Amino acid sequence: MLSLLKKRTAPKAGRVERWTLLDIDGRNVDVKIVENPRTSRLTLRLVPAANTQESLKVTVPPGTPDHEVDRFLTKNKGWAAARLARLPDVIRIENGATIPLRGEPHRIVHSGIGRGVVSVGMEEDGPDTIKVIRVFGDPRFLPRKVTEFLKRQAKQDLTKAVNIHAASLGVKAKSITMRDTTSRWGSCSSSGALNFSWRIVLAPPAVLDYLAAHEVAHLREMNHSDRFWALVEDICPDMEAHKAWLRAHGSGLHAVTP
Repeated sequence: MLSLLKKRTAPKAGRVERWTLLDIDGRNVDVKIVENPRTSRLTLRLVPAANTQESLKVTVPPGTPDHEVDRFLTKNKGWAAARLARLPDVIRIENGATIPLRGEPHRIVHSGIGRGVVSVGMEEDGPDTIKVIRVFGDPRFLPRKVTEFLKRQAKQDLTKAVNIHAASLGVKAKSITMRDTTSRWGSCSSSGALNFSWRIVLAPPAVLDYLAAHEVAHLREMNHSDRFWALVEDICPDMEAHKAWLRAHGSGLHAVTP
């Protein structure tokens, strides 16, 4: 059932990664196997993959033999199949596609050849008026142009939100960087550098604001203690609703891909 593909030392010291394929209903699904010296048992979780939406991650203690991983995946195959079946369809960033921006659907419209920009506007669609992301220039570069535009919009919105929350807590972020992460929406380093998934700009503004508040609170509390959550709630009173929104709709945001 399993076929090990490759093995390499991961960037984090003490960890080793390798890949395998798992046959689920006749479909080969990528499985990342990560040896983590801090774990004592095997765990399995779904990792949204921007290019396929079909990726699983198994975390195992160092030295776990392949046959044990095989047995563990076989035992949990039903769990994996059920969750993969619930994943939303991939939405390609292309002409005519509809993607969310700040929680509102926008249709991507290509508008001509030559050098140009990406802009947001309105367009008549029969009797209705719809929001559009209008892309000028060579259509071959449309996915890249739209993705870069979304990253800029995310950086703009997050910078504003981070600055507001940082001022209220009397802290300052060292930097704000957009990433293409799938395992987490944001992170805060010990040096005060904040990293965010650019796809958060697809969510409603209040959800983006919660994420900014969450990471800014880490500048004061580098943990997830009760003190940390109290701090987040103090600067984002509706945090539970926004956390719930991400749990329910986050996979849909990850389904948007160039």
